[in-house]
Amino acid sequence: MAPRPNPTARRLRIGVELRRLRERAGMTAAEAARSLGTTQAQMSNIEANRFGISADRVHTLAQIYGCTDQRLVDALAAMAADRTRGWWEEYRDTLPPRLLDLAEMEHNATALRVTQVINIPGLLQTPEHARALFREAVPTLRPHEIEYRISHRIKRQAILHREQPPPYTAIVHEAALRMQFGGREVARAQLCHLTEASEHPAVSLRVIPFDGTSFPTTGHAIDYFHGPVPTLDTVEVDTAHGSELVDAAGRLEMYRLVLDRMEAVALTPAPSRDLIHRITQDT
Repeated sequence: MAPRPNPTARRLRIGVELRRLRERAGMTAAEAARSLGTTQAQMSNIEANRFGISADRVHTLAQIYGCTDQRLVDALAAMAADRTRGWWEEYRDTLPPRLLDLAEMEHNATALRVTQVINIPGLLQTPEHARALFREAVPTLRPHEIEYRISHRIKRQAILHREQPPPYTAIVHEAALRMQFGGREVARAQLCHLTEASEHPAVSLRVIPFDGTSFPTTGHAIDYFHGPVPTLDTVEVDTAHGSELVDAAGRLEMYRLVLDRMEAVALTPAPSRDLIHRITQDT
């Protein structure tokens, strides 16, 4: 079997979770391979997702490991059986892999929670606002690279317009609302777009005002993707060194707590919408 070319973060997660199940069962890769009737090298390839794995083999390994979490096993089997090529694959040769992973995780999430301090969340940006941000990217992007990124970002936003879109909670600091990337006209159009987006039934837009009493985060942008079961949740954290994907149980719990605390100090949706409207009038 030929190696799988360019496995996405979501597909790599299958192997990661199978390895975790094996380790919780106290089995070595060699022992698991013998139980499965294969070689240790093949087992390593399965856990690294260098080759595809069938849903049946996922169920077989779960039985070998004594896993009783049937929802997790079924979810992993469904991921293994999914051979769909998403729209993001058309950008495979033009955008960094992390952007393709982001689109795939958004597409498959059962719910999303994001936080932003300086920027508007990507799923709520206008093309003009996005263009202003990309023009300031370091290292500098060439004009056609900027247009590829804008096209990709706008296509990501389609998940909010599905017949049954995933619940989307965006926690935004007031600072992001007052930044005028691209100038006053672009900023005003972005704020108007936010007001309209905040009325979408799947969107819960909440603002942390400047006069808030606490700020329970370091200021990094956080994207939390809820999976079909909590074990398969994923977090993307944007830092000065690039984005990082997090899926370890302890760190997922930490980010859930951070998001809960940020949501607790943020205004509820209606007062948030009123604040956005006031800032729009001042812009």
